[in-house]
Amino acid sequence: MTPPALTGERSESPAAHPRTARAQAPPEARRRRFRGLVTITLFLLPALVLFTLLVLVPIAVAGYTSLFKWNGLGGLPTQFIGLDNFTRMFGDEVFLGDLWRGLILIVLSVTIQLPLALGIAMLLNQRMRGRAVYRMLFFAPYMLSEVITGVLFTMILSPDEGLANQILGAVGLESLESEWLGDPSTVLVSVFVVMTWKYFGFHMILYLASRQGIPKELGEAASIDGASAWEQFRYITLPLLGPTIRISVFLSVIGAIQLFDLVWVLTSGGPIHSSETMAVTMFQFGFKRSQVGYGTAISVVMFLISLIFALGYQRYVLRRDTEGAITTMRDQR
Repeated sequence: MTPPALTGERSESPAAHPRTARAQAPPEARRRRFRGLVTITLFLLPALVLFTLLVLVPIAVAGYTSLFKWNGLGGLPTQFIGLDNFTRMFGDEVFLGDLWRGLILIVLSVTIQLPLALGIAMLLNQRMRGRAVYRMLFFAPYMLSEVITGVLFTMILSPDEGLANQILGAVGLESLESEWLGDPSTVLVSVFVVMTWKYFGFHMILYLASRQGIPKELGEAASIDGASAWEQFRYITLPLLGPTIRISVFLSVIGAIQLFDLVWVLTSGGPIHSSETMAVTMFQFGFKRSQVGYGTAISVVMFLISLIFALGYQRYVLRRDTEGAITTMRDQR
């Protein structure tokens, strides 16, 4: 008989066909695989149950309630009105103003708050006396609750005996004194200043931690090649901080969209809706005016805006970072 190798025929082992190999796997291997799947399922089941009860079910209930006119009392909602709550919402000047004010806070956060945090992080990365103390002082406001921060700045920005106006008067700038939280022309800027004081320390720590992960040899090599400090920051530090900056921008935008407690303590959305956000409007209608259906519709729109932004941001901005992380994990395997 002529060997298969001489006739051009090729003998195929079961390993050449993965399905055949799996079908011919010994019973012990199949039992081991089944036990592994059972173990994974048991470990994931509690988290899946909690996620379903605390996230998916509330989302479904909110979507259902938003289609009714309901005051939150008297059992389940029964007066079905379809999309009337959403039609009313996008014809409401207050809600449209909420969208505009939210956009202003997002732009201010991305263009002022985050660059400020980045600059202070670069300064605190330098060798200086008391560097650890400065880091702690700048990060301390983030450790305070929003309620404490709101009460503190309500007193600081008080028009009568507030510290802000007293300092301006002491240095001869009485003309700049203002009712910071009571004037529609200054209230939104005042809220943003409080936001920056409260949250920039968090972003500063993110940037500082990422900066310390950049090898010093890169800067030393660039310095030997004649690069200035600005050129080292522009062409080495800033690109390597890119993933952290992108995450920081994402957190800042989502935080501005969902801003509630700080505004509620400071101004309750006033004066004349000048500092009101979507979350504050939702609370006003849902709990203060007993229009739960309309308030729930606002929450659904907030959720959809956040979801669309998150998916789009991950798809077009964080794509390179996530793909790099997945590739690294595969290489480690």
